Amino acid sequence: MGDKIKLICVVGATASGKTALGVALAKALDGEVISADSMQVYRGMPIATAAATAEEQQGVPHWLLEFLEPEESFSVADFVSLAKEKINDIVSRGKVPVLVGGTGLFIDSLVQNLQFSDVGADEELRASLAGKTNEELYEELCAADGEAAAQIHPNNRKRVIRALELCRGGTSKTQQNADSRNGESPYEALWIQIDYSDRQKLYDRIDRRVDNMLEAGLADEAKVMLGRTGATSRQAIGHKELAPYLRGEIPLQEAADNLKRETRRYAKRQLTWFRRNEKIHRLCADELGTEAVTAQAIALAKAFLNNPERKTDEESQN
Repeated sequence: MGDKIKLICVVGATASGKTALGVALAKALDGEVISADSMQVYRGMPIATAAATAEEQQGVPHWLLEFLEPEESFSVADFVSLAKEKINDIVSRGKVPVLVGGTGLFIDSLVQNLQFSDVGADEELRASLAGKTNEELYEELCAADGEAAAQIHPNNRKRVIRALELCRGGTSKTQQNADSRNGESPYEALWIQIDYSDRQKLYDRIDRRVDNMLEAGLADEAKVMLGRTGATSRQAIGHKELAPYLRGEIPLQEAADNLKRETRRYAKRQLTWFRRNEKIHRLCADELGTEAVTAQAIALAKAFLNNPERKTDEESQN
């Protein structure tokens, strides 16, 4: 346990206050922040993704923010590979890695040291599959890898095609899942989640954030991004909900209400994901207040970093 690299993981739903807490922890621990967000990696959309501004970063180095063009894809395997590089660099300089983000799959995959297939994207195959219906693709996957098909929704076209891609590449989704769990993780993580005992308090924060985004120019940002053909980032919450407004089909207020609703739904999915992790310390901001949450998080982190023998089951009881 003592030889493992220690990570501070700040997680939670969108608009919960992760960015500010991550910066506070990094400043208190002499750390650097690694963003664990599947959309903040893209350039040109800082309003929709709520990427930390220079002012919000307060001089703390932030990594994996706004470094990809919108047309590029970014997978969990890409994140794990890049995050490992950044962690090693941060630790080599005597600093503490602080992962901050709401993409639970990214952080879980990193901490658990999941291994991923080196089968890359096959553009020729994808082009040949493009004309097939979801039903046809799913039937093909059922024949090629029935076990994987049973775990993927027939309408999740992206995942079905990726599973077929793995089959054509000489492996399978089922085999990848089995292989991914080989090898002990080099990491020991402290999980801290900003939570809200009253869910409506979080929803109110989401609504205020959307209003602030619109005031900051979200519609203009969406117009530019939606005009970029093939941009992966076009699916970002905050852009696609404004598309009907930009086409003149609905008024701005209706688009804003749709965006608030979709963001709340996304937050619920995030909370469901993190609820499965029994190691998370949940600090309720609506009960404790921001200052107390920050103080408790810093105390937890310092104890974690200074006590290599601290037991996981004792952590999870807090």
